[in-house]
Amino acid sequence: KRKVAATGQAPRLDEVRLETLEEGRCVQTLHIGPFDEEAETLATMHHDVIPAQGFALTGKHHEIYLSDLRRAAPDKLRTILRQPVRPA
Repeated sequence: KRKVAATGQAPRLDEVRLETLEEGRCVQTLHIGPFDEEAETLATMHHDVIPAQGFALTGKHHEIYLSDLRRAAPDKLRTILRQPVRPA
């Protein structure tokens, strides 16, 4: 954080936090496209893929952003959508 703060390029640096997730078994998929289209991908994962594999949702999903929002076109954004699961 100190190195980034020294550049003066991160005005919201105080909002950055480090978290450790211990979620266990998960189902994940790579979503390619705009963030506002993630809901459709999540719905398919939640209602079709996860039940078909014999699992149920447990906990909240989270997103891992792989693309630089400042450089990638919206249709090229890559996001891992990860959902913790348990046996149904």
